[in-house]
Formats: sequence, C-alpha cells, structure tokens
Amino acid sequence: MQRRNRRAASYFSQTIFVCLILAFAAGAQQITISGVVRDETGAAVSGAQVTLASASSNQTTYTDDEGRFSFTAPSGGSGTVRVNASSFAPAEKTWVAGSAPTPLAFILRGTAQGERVVVSATRTELKLSEIPGSAIELSPEDISANAGLTLDDVLRQVPGFSLFRRSSSRVANPTTQGVSLRGLGASGPSRALVLEDGVPLVDPFGGWVYWDQVPRAELSSIEVFRGGESNLYGSDALGGVIQMLTRVPSGPAFSIDTSYGTENTPDLSAWGGNKISRWDFESGVDMSRTDGYTLVTPSQRGLVDTDANSKHAAVDAGLGYQISNNGRAFLRGTFFDEARNNGTPFQKNSTGMSTGTAGINANVGSKDFFLARVSGLVEGYDQTFSSIRADRNHETPTNIQHVPSQELGGALQWNHELRKHTLIGGVDVQEVMGASDEQLFSAISGLHFANNIAGGRQRSTGVFGQDIFRVNDKWTVIAGARWDDWSNFSGNTVRITISNGTAVGQFFSNRSETSFSPRLSLMRNLGSNAAVWVSGYRAFRAPTLNELYRSFRQGSALTENNPGLRAERLTGAETGGRINGFNHKLESRATAFWADIVNPVTNVTLSSTQTLTTRQRQNLGRIRSFGGELDGILHVSNTIQLSAGYQFTHAYVENSTQLLVGKLVPQVPKHQLTWEARYWNPTRIMVSVEGRYASSQFDDDLNTFLLGRYYVMNLFAGRQFRGGLVGYAAIENVLNDRYAVAIASPIQNLGPPILARIGVRYDFPAGR
Repeated sequence: MQRRNRRAASYFSQTIFVCLILAFAAGAQQITISGVVRDETGAAVSGAQVTLASASSNQTTYTDDEGRFSFTAPSGGSGTVRVNASSFAPAEKTWVAGSAPTPLAFILRGTAQGERVVVSATRTELKLSEIPGSAIELSPEDISANAGLTLDDVLRQVPGFSLFRRSSSRVANPTTQGVSLRGLGASGPSRALVLEDGVPLVDPFGGWVYWDQVPRAELSSIEVFRGGESNLYGSDALGGVIQMLTRVPSGPAFSIDTSYGTENTPDLSAWGGNKISRWDFESGVDMSRTDGYTLVTPSQRGLVDTDANSKHAAVDAGLGYQISNNGRAFLRGTFFDEARNNGTPFQKNSTGMSTGTAGINANVGSKDFFLARVSGLVEGYDQTFSSIRADRNHETPTNIQHVPSQELGGALQWNHELRKHTLIGGVDVQEVMGASDEQLFSAISGLHFANNIAGGRQRSTGVFGQDIFRVNDKWTVIAGARWDDWSNFSGNTVRITISNGTAVGQFFSNRSETSFSPRLSLMRNLGSNAAVWVSGYRAFRAPTLNELYRSFRQGSALTENNPGLRAERLTGAETGGRINGFNHKLESRATAFWADIVNPVTNVTLSSTQTLTTRQRQNLGRIRSFGGELDGILHVSNTIQLSAGYQFTHAYVENSTQLLVGKLVPQVPKHQLTWEARYWNPTRIMVSVEGRYASSQFDDDLNTFLLGRYYVMNLFAGRQFRGGLVGYAAIENVLNDRYAVAIASPIQNLGPPILARIGVRYDFPAGR
C-alpha cells in the first residue's frame, strides 16, 4: 500500500514537472503578427512605417514592395499595430493574447495637403483648403528632403521668398537677412513677420532675422502665408507671416542630425524630450561653423579679400504642464551666439542674445479658448566697418559699433466658437529700447576722431478682432480689423570729438502714429475639390530703431540713418482659386495680387563717386507691386511626388520726389520659379532634386547695378536603416553657378560655389 502511494506520488510529481516544462515552453513560444497595407484603390503601399507596441517593447519595420510586413512577438502579449505613411492618415489595429495570428489588413486613406491644419493665417486652427489666400505648409518630410543647411535656404523653395539680397545667411551680414515677400523688400528690415510658436523672431531693434536660432531638429512644420496680415499681427506683417512650429513631446523622443561638408563645415542639430504624467520637458541645440568662401570675383580680388565665414550656437529648453485635456502652461528659454567674418580682415560682426517666454493655452468649456504670452529679450550686436582702397590691397577702419537692445512684450487672445462663427479677439503690447555706440575713424588716415551715441525707445499697442463666418457649405466670410498705436520717444544723438572733448547733441521730438488695418475675405466653394476667393486689406510697418538712429557702411557704400522716417502703409487686394483633382493626387493654387505702398522706406542714393556711394533711408513716396503666384503638387504615388511654384512680380516706383518714378524696386526679380521631384521610400532610397530660378534684378534704387539671372539645383539622397538611423548626402548648387549677389561699384560679390555634405540622422521613435 505504501509502495503504491510512493509510486503515485512519484507519478504526480513527474506530471507536475512535465506540466511546468510545457507551460514554460508555451510561455516562451513566439507568434508571427503579419499584415498588408493598401490604399483606397487597392494598390500596395510600400515603405510605410509599421510599429508594433506592447507592454514590454516596441518594434518598427517597413512594408515591402507588396505592402506586406511581419513581426515576431511573445504569444502571451497584447498591444497595437500602427501604420504611418507619407500623404496618408495613420491607421491602427489591436492584437490580443490568445487570438489567432491571422494577417491584419490596413486600408490607408489619403491625406491631401489641403486637409492639413495651419494656424498662422487666421490665429486659429483652419484647414489649408479653407484659407482664402496664398498659404503653404512645409511638413517634416519637406524639411528633411531639402538639401539646404540653413532655414532661409529651405524657405527659398517658396516662390517670392527672399532675403534683402540673394546671399544665404550662411555668409551674409545679419542686417541683410530681413524677409521679402511679393516684392516688398527695398531695404534690409523684414517685410514679413517671422514667428516661433507665436513669438516673434524678428530682431526688435533692426528688423532682421537670425535664422540659426531655431534648432532644425525640433521643427514640426513651417507655415508661410503671403499677403498683408497686419489685421491680426500689426507691424512687420506687411507682406505676410512665416511661422515655425516646434515639437511638444508626448513621450520619450529624441532626434539628432549631424553632418560635415565642404568649406570645412561641421553641423549638429539635436532635440530631445519626454512627458511624465502632466509634465513635459524638452531641449534643443544647434551648432555649426564654416570656413566659407571669398565673395569678390577672382579678377577683382586684392590682399584684403578673405573668406566670409560664420559660426553659431543655439541652445533652448522648455518645461510644460498639462492643465486640462487641451490646456498647457509652459516656460521656454533660448540662448544664441554667433560670429562672422564679412570678407576682409577688419570687417566682422557678432551677436549674443538671450530670450525667455512664459505662456498658457487653455480651453474653458467646449467653446472658448484663451492664450497668453509674455516674452523678453536682451541682445548685444557688434559690427566693424572699413574703407577699402581701389586696388583692394589695404583697408582702413571707419566705424566700430556696439548695439545693445532690450525688448519686452506680451499678448492675450480669446477664441469663441458659435454654430457658424469663430470669433477671435486680442491685444498685444511691446516696448523696445536700443542704442548704437560708435567709434568713428577717418577713412583716409584711420585716425579715431569721434565717438557717436544714438538711440531711443519705441512702444506699441495693438487691439484686434476677427470673425470667421461659415454662411453655409459654399460660402465663408472672414472679416477682421486691428488698431495700432506706437510712439518713438527718448530719441537722441551725441557726438564727442576726440581732439578736444567737445560734445554736440540733439534730442529728437517724441512722435506717435496710429494705424487701422482691416481685412475682408470672401470664399466660395465649388464642390469639395475647388474654391475661389477674393480679399482686400490694409497693412503697415513702423520704422525700426535701427533705421531711425543707426548708420552703417558696406564696402564703398555708406547708408545713413533718418530719425524722421514715417510708417510704410500698404493697400492690397488679391483673388485666386484652388483645385484638387485625380482623387486628391493633384493640388494647385493660383493667386493674383496687387499692392500699393505709401511712404516705403528705401535706401536713396544722395551722391556717388568712384570711392564712396552715400545713401540715406528715406520715405520714397509710393511704390506699386502686382503679379501672380501658382503652386502645385502632384502625388504620382505614395512614394513619388512632383511640385512646382512660380511667381511673377512687377514692383516699381509710382511716385517719388527723388526722380525715381518708373524705376524698378531694387532686389526684386520679376520671375521666380521653383520645382522639386521626390522619391521617398525610406527603406530603399530617399531622393529629392530641386531647382530654383530667378530673373535679373537691380541692386540699387537708380537701377544702375544689374544682378543677372541665375539658376541653381540641389540634390538630397539618403536611406533609412534599422532603428531610425538615416545616412544621407546633400549637394547645394550642383551646377556650380557663381551668380552675382551684390554690386558695390565696381566690385561684384558672388553667391556660393557648389556645397556638399554627408551626414547621419537618428530619430526615436523612428520616422517621426
């Protein structure tokens, strides 16, 4: 009996052991999760990113040429499978432990560009297809596919976008880096407002833009709206709005892009962040340097001609707190530093800048939204100038400048949703103070003969309102207006003669102006795939402290300040339409525009000799700009895309006391054309070829110095490997076209030679 009991116990223990072994083996078994991805027509979608998420890990792969994918996962797990593909809306399915490993079928719905949501044109979320005007959004893929190293070179693929001169910010003086849109750029300050997440990036003292202060790795998209927008944004939005939107982490995320190129050009851009509970935090860095190239043509170079080069570093960090499902409070700080050699041993400039922003976005109920911002800036800008002999073998210092400035501003905005209306109202304020501290030298002897101090303060307040009225499915009316008041005060200049210590000063009278900027747009939908619109508006730009109080010299050209400048005022109108065809594969938008600008600020020539051209910033009288824009995108397939854009602009002086009537506005080409052909299949190859053409333009108000037409091509090619790692090569100016960018009689400056770089990019999660 005892023997049978022992035998039974032995059998029982063996059975338990076998069961445990089987259970362990079963737990260690793997299952295959597979599937296929197709579009609405049934065609396979290759190169789509597929992510399997479970409690223990995440896996990422890409579909093959037949749209198929597969994973190996523990049989006891569960989670989701998510598919992302360019030009398609994401799709997601779940898998559960114990379910049969049957193939998953995904049908992706195309997402046309017109369905993308933008905020810059109306200060609220609106689909591109609902905007009555010339609006463009650059997606992360658009930015990645562009071979340009700097953001301004990326934006040059938008027809009508240019800086004051043709030079890239890689080597150009910062004072020439203001944006021109639609021919509204007769001098260096920006005629378009540039924003980062709603905060102005336009230098408050000088009106130019430091394009390297935004790390490229942290960008989520860039929005461009062409046309006067002072009704919402006030001064600086004379020709439109450019907004850079940055990433907000929803979980662990990291991106790094590093490259090395010709002209000894290393570059690094990185961003990382995370969200824990209600808190999110992120930080970005952008660093680059280049030995640059010599600007002057080889036949005209002398001993003083050296390479124009630059280096910069930008670091930012942000902290956010989710106060509700759609509400967030945040703090953000940025430090930016750059230094440049401007093409001779003595001519240099540098900038140091610190900025801080605090804000809150909050929904109150289901129909109201509030936004608040407070921002501040402290900046120091330094510049040296010289006089160069005709043989270009010797230079003499003429001016050493130090320009300190500070800015403090804030904004409040309220949105209210009704059944057919979206009401928007708000107020913003800004105060800027700055000065130009100068050491003046004789252009002949190089003797330090005087010091000059000039500066002042500027305060502005704006109140705006807008109604987006959706009358029915066919008609939309957008009506808005803004009232601005700004004043210049504490303006003064003091000159101290070194030889005897004599000080001569002048205090400028306080001045103030107001502006009323309305805008009315009417849009008619012609079915779901077409629409037409018409708009009329007024806009303005107040002169900057730089234009009022700071003089500068570039080569043999001296440009003097003018404390009596008045605001530029624009009256404009436009009409256009959009068409989507071939099941949203073709998207096109056309706009015709007209603008009349009273009191435009331009650099007017006062005298000209072989050694010195003297100009002064003046209100001209009236200029007129009219033309048209055409933009189109053809999605040949989910991996092939063709796009092109064209702008015709005729900008000329309509009325002037300076005998300039009929002259063309300088720095404005009549024709601009861009195109791109892109094949984007990350697991096989990513290729983008771009072309950009601009017709001739004049470099001066007298239409004496003609800059000839040019055409450049860029190339980007790369491939994604496992884990989100991308290797790539980028070439700018493939044809090595050395076109003229400036003329200071008789010296001609050239644009860049062929520029090439190779790099690696890593994203986590892969394929952001």
